[in-house]
This record gives sequence, structure tokens and C-alpha cells, in this order.
Amino acid sequence: MHQVQQGAAAGVAAQTQSRILSVANVTKVFNGDLVALSGMSLDVNRGDFVSLLGPSGCGKSTALRLISGLMHPTSGAIRWDGGKGQGDLGVVFQEPTLMPWATVAQNVWLPFRLRGKTYNAVKDEVLETLRLVGLEKFLNAYPRELSGGMKMRVAIARALVTRPRLILMDEPFAALDEITRHKLNNDLLDLKAKIGCTIIFVTHSVFESVFLSNRIVVMAARPGRVIHELTVDQGYPRDEEYRTSPEYAAYCRSASAALHDAIGEHA
Repeated sequence: MHQVQQGAAAGVAAQTQSRILSVANVTKVFNGDLVALSGMSLDVNRGDFVSLLGPSGCGKSTALRLISGLMHPTSGAIRWDGGKGQGDLGVVFQEPTLMPWATVAQNVWLPFRLRGKTYNAVKDEVLETLRLVGLEKFLNAYPRELSGGMKMRVAIARALVTRPRLILMDEPFAALDEITRHKLNNDLLDLKAKIGCTIIFVTHSVFESVFLSNRIVVMAARPGRVIHELTVDQGYPRDEEYRTSPEYAAYCRSASAALHDAIGEHA
């Protein structure tokens, strides 16, 4: 296990007080012998942007599914400080997974609809969320009429509409071109600032993780486990000037070195 970067004692104490989620020594085994995760531990604090960075097969997506409750750990525990309530969690998958027969507004309404709330009862929340992602003029459009980036914005709006405490994002921008990906990275940080959510974000991109995150958790595979945690001690907002700064380049070098270690252990 490599050395994990530590903050000052006062900072650690403050983070402990604001913790919303604890992944405690979690192991996940499939089919009796395939160890997807081994002894994973991670505390997530209110307002964090945590990126899970690592090679394919290191268990990043499995970790998200465990946190979401879509599957359960073989051992260890996942605990929500204060308990997990309805609407505390939003999820954005690798694909937008929109209902093709439904309009943009109807797709964003879905989390409320599943709780028995009519569209009219939550119309203001739906429209406000569409405004936040820049799609207020497309509420009556259908997914087939949208670009790939716009579809992902709808998926993000659907995850945000209930104003959850935690949002899980599983490589949501990986299939998009670089220009669209950069724009959505910028917009995601703007959204986070406006609604004050906490995000766990899976990515293979060092550059994306350094731009978005205040914490980067680097994972190695076979079995999946945390080998580094890097703190990106740069404030928000972040913009194109940050992308070309010496500080950004230095953090990218550190994250690349940690990822190199992870890939080396994976080989």
C-alpha cells in the first residue's frame, strides 16, 4: 500500500465532521472467486469532488454500483452519516439511458414520477433544472433530436432534479469529442457550485480528474484497491487559465505517476 497524502490535523478533523459517506474495508467477490474489490476504504465529505482514476478492470464502476445500492458488498460496509433518505442519491451512467419515447422534460421528471409525484406538482423543479443545464428551450424535444452532449445534459439534469446530497457519475463524458467534453467539464463545475452537491466521478483521464477534483483516488486492479490518494489543493472556480497553468501541469504529472504505479501493479 503506497503512502496516502495527508492533510493538516485541523483539516482532517473538519472533514470528519462533514463526512456524508464511509466505505469501510469493502470487498466484492463475484462467482465465488473473482475479486473485483479488496479492502476498499474511502470517506467522502460534504462538497467533495472525488475522482476514481485507474486502469480498466480496477473496480471503479463496481465501487459506484456498491455505493448506489445496486449491489451489496461481500464484506465490509457502506455507511451514510445521518442515514440515506429518498432523494439523497443521483446517478449518471456512461450512456445517457434516456427514454426515447419521452420528451426532455418527461425524462427529467422520471425520478419524481417514480415516487408518485405528478408532473404539474414538480414542474417548477424540472424547468429550473433544465435551465441550469442550458436546455430550457428543449423541454419538448425528444432524444433523437439532440446531440450527444445535449443527451448527457438531460441525464445530468435527471440526476440533479431532486437536489441529492451525492451524485455518482460513471465516465459520463468518455464517448464525447474533446471540445464537448471540455465544455461539459466546465459546466459540471458551474452546476456543482450552484447547487452545492457532492460528486464521485469515475474517469480514465488524468487531465479530467485534475481539472474537476479536489481529491483523486487512484486504484489498481487484481484485486481492485486504492493505492494512492492525491489532494488537488486548488480553489474553485476553475477555467481555461487553470488548464494552462504550471500548477495544473504539476498535478497532472503527480496523477500520471500514480496511475503509472497502478498500471504497473495491474500488469
